[in-house]
Amino acid sequence: MGYCLTRKPVRSLFRRTACVVLALFTLTLAVPPHGALAFGEFSIKDEVEMGRKIRMSMRLSLPLVDDPEVQRYVDDLLRRLSKGVPPQPFPLSVNVVRHNAINAFAVPGGNLFLFTGLILSMDTESELAGVLAHEMAHATQRHMASRIKQANTISLLSLAGAIAGAFIGGNAGSGVMAASMAAGQAKMLENSRSDEADADQVGMNYLVAGGFSPRGMAGSFEKIRRQQWLLGLDIPTYLSTHPAIDERIVSLSSRVDRMSAATKSRTDDNRAFFRIQALIRSRYADPDMALATFARQKNGEEKCLAFMGEGIIYARQNKIAQARNAFDQALDCGKADPLILREAGIFHYMKGTHSLGEDLLRRAVSLNPKDALTLFYYGRVLADSGDLKGAQRHFREVLMYVPDDPEVHYYYAQALGRDKQLFLAYLHMAYSSFYSGDGLKAESNIKKARDAAKTPEQQDALQRYDDRVKERRELLGS
Repeated sequence: MGYCLTRKPVRSLFRRTACVVLALFTLTLAVPPHGALAFGEFSIKDEVEMGRKIRMSMRLSLPLVDDPEVQRYVDDLLRRLSKGVPPQPFPLSVNVVRHNAINAFAVPGGNLFLFTGLILSMDTESELAGVLAHEMAHATQRHMASRIKQANTISLLSLAGAIAGAFIGGNAGSGVMAASMAAGQAKMLENSRSDEADADQVGMNYLVAGGFSPRGMAGSFEKIRRQQWLLGLDIPTYLSTHPAIDERIVSLSSRVDRMSAATKSRTDDNRAFFRIQALIRSRYADPDMALATFARQKNGEEKCLAFMGEGIIYARQNKIAQARNAFDQALDCGKADPLILREAGIFHYMKGTHSLGEDLLRRAVSLNPKDALTLFYYGRVLADSGDLKGAQRHFREVLMYVPDDPEVHYYYAQALGRDKQLFLAYLHMAYSSFYSGDGLKAESNIKKARDAAKTPEQQDALQRYDDRVKERRELLGS
């Protein structure tokens, strides 16, 4: 049984529906008799395993932002902040959730989440880094794991409901939590004052070691305080983990005052941060509010990104002439920017100006050959022009970044089929159908692949497919 915002989850590089399925979380650990978990012996090994399965579950169920440019940026923030982190028993990972709440949180196993609303609400990179450093400290100090360990027994379904409620947010999320948890169990997931103070101090260590301005953490908390009314609306109360925020701001500011002059005088390089804000704002924010922001920015240093953002929004609204004009202006001042080339290239390719789209995407690939989104669309361009080998090469590279994206598997299968590579074409069409949630088509295509298999290597590929399907079905409890 699940609590879903849409009927089925579909993960795509360009489309994601939001569906938090409680069954995803009920398998995080083996369930003892009577459905209770004895967390008194909740070890690091248990947390690592729980974290691994939660991470898989999140990628199946949350409306994560999959743009590789955004993911690369937050990964880089995490890398820089990790310079001050001692060795951990689990890898730290960060993902961006498409949600307008101004919040971030950590769950067991080093899994960190930033909301798009938080990213858009910050003014500087060090403020965003300050929030991430704070959540990293919750993870490395094992705050939630410690509370789980202190609990005698708890229904795993209740714990699942709490996490699901957190991720859904708003009234729906609170309802899930209330239906699945007693008040005492909900309290287990709430960070205490001492946890918050610990995360502030340890997080500040990470922020400073990463080379960021130490003023970023207090600055982010000041923005959260100013918009605190949004927190109560957008996320369950027990995740509004900012008790005595005024005291915490004073404490952090006092600590900064005692730092060396060189550390206190650090300045922010916000260029990459503003690029990510422009992408997120144009794709996920309210269009009218986003256009108003871009209109203000067109007279400043970020004018090229502002024109690009306008182009993306107008394309979303199918205002083709306005989008074309905005992208032309973006290209006039940002002709060497691979992000602007990518977005303008996708627009022209999708709206019928194929030759211009091909040229822009080719230039974007040459400037940023690791951007999976650019590679995907350029692969489609090559397939359209008959360069099937080149298209396949690009699709294979994209699948290294997003191995369970149904759309990439689909276009790869199309290129393989046109190239008479029938076994691989059926195999990747089966992957596409499976990851899209169409079990009947997946079974039909994998049967055709089995019939076409001739070599030991192809039999190995079929076994990998079967293993992947089994793992996914076990995780879903189906």
